[in-house]
Amino acid sequence: MCANLSAMNREPNSDRSLDQSKEERTIKLGMDVHAIQITICRQEGGLLPQPAQKMPWDKALAWIAGLVASGARVYSCYEAGPCGYGLHRQLLAMGVSNFVVTPQRLDQHCKRVKTDKSDARQLADRLDRYVRGNTAAFSVVRVPTEEQEQRRALGRQRAMVVKDLNRCIVRGHGILLAQGHHAPSGWWKPTNWARLRKTLPGWLREQLELWQAQALGLDKQLQALSLKVEALVQGKTIPKGLGTLTAALLAGEMLDWGRFKNRRQVASFTGLCPSEKSSGGKRIQGAINRHGNPRLRHLLVEAIWRLERYQPGYRPVQKLRKTTGARSRKKLATAAARRLAVDLWRIETGQCSAQQLGLKLASALP
Repeated sequence: MCANLSAMNREPNSDRSLDQSKEERTIKLGMDVHAIQITICRQEGGLLPQPAQKMPWDKALAWIAGLVASGARVYSCYEAGPCGYGLHRQLLAMGVSNFVVTPQRLDQHCKRVKTDKSDARQLADRLDRYVRGNTAAFSVVRVPTEEQEQRRALGRQRAMVVKDLNRCIVRGHGILLAQGHHAPSGWWKPTNWARLRKTLPGWLREQLELWQAQALGLDKQLQALSLKVEALVQGKTIPKGLGTLTAALLAGEMLDWGRFKNRRQVASFTGLCPSEKSSGGKRIQGAINRHGNPRLRHLLVEAIWRLERYQPGYRPVQKLRKTTGARSRKKLATAAARRLAVDLWRIETGQCSAQQLGLKLASALP
């Protein structure tokens, strides 16, 4: 009878322990994503990772949905890349806690062995550390909303058109130079082209007509895209000299100014912070680390050179104007660009007014 009583006393405890184990069941998935297939390494609880599996997209998503349906808490991660954020949004809709992480070297021990399965295993291992509280295991990418992504994609599409236009112009210059002709910078424009084509032999004119026609078409597309980008900030107040186009491109790349908690995060995102190599009592700071958004960095530095003319009272620009050496001016322009990003964040988040920062405002005009 005592044995039966002890058994009865143990049964509820065992049921509670089973329920608790079910509630605490976690699964971590490291995913190496490609256009056709996804390589997934699964790690359950504190156990060792299982061998990675390669699956087509539809089969992988169905398999992950089954894990969620079983009642487990599923975490996953994959590196940001050409496949975008569609997979991330699908996983979130399923109930998976997914992280898009910054691409990094996964071969830590330099074994010179890099496969999809080894990458998936390394991602699963880092995800396990991240879930346990080690936030330094990897860097999580800020996933934009669909609206933010569309706005940013418009500016990046314009940049690609600019790149293609310059390529056509340079190719035309190269063909002409190889035949001893020094064409003007705008050789492809209708007026210049009408004069130039009269001096060229037929075979050379035929080759250039291809690049001239492409350049004209790309120039029309560029003007149309520029108007669309500028319309995103039309009517808003921006610092004088910044430019409507630059202001719109900056807003698109930053996504949301309010996502930064302090000025250090803003400066770090620009990649304009100095690199550092310090040990013991020595501290050595070098060139900028470039660890951030390269498009944003280009826009900020370009804006500083315009602010030098239109905002001479801006404090970082004052130091720039007093310097004459080319190397020193370049360093000060970089520092001023970093300060400009921080000041724009302060203005957008309402921490300071533009007047307090020494900036004059103007309406964004097309």
